Amino acid sequence: MEASSVTFSSAARTIGCEARRRGLAVPGFRSPPRLPEVERSLRRRADGGATVSVRYRGRPWPAVLADMIEGVVVANRLAGAAADHCRTALWAAVESDQHPSPRPRPVPLPSPRPQAA
Repeated sequence: MEASSVTFSSAARTIGCEARRRGLAVPGFRSPPRLPEVERSLRRRADGGATVSVRYRGRPWPAVLADMIEGVVVANRLAGAAADHCRTALWAAVESDQHPSPRPRPVPLPSPRPQAA
């Protein structure tokens, strides 16, 4: 599957929500990177935030997701076990977002009883 702007922005929201839930700084996501020869780049801002730029056109979707997830890890300067736990949690979040649980079926309401005259 190749990514689109819609799938990219949806993944960015999912990854951002999970990172925030874990107390991590959430980088901004954009596409494409400003540097034409790279697939992914990270730009640190003066305010301490970061922007992860990922090229999604012409790339397999799992590669795009991996770059977005790794961007969160690098932006938060995670290493070792903390980085592994973060990657696992972010992968689980995007996987569950791609395969949402089925919605419960609506239960029909009982028919109203006719009024006695």
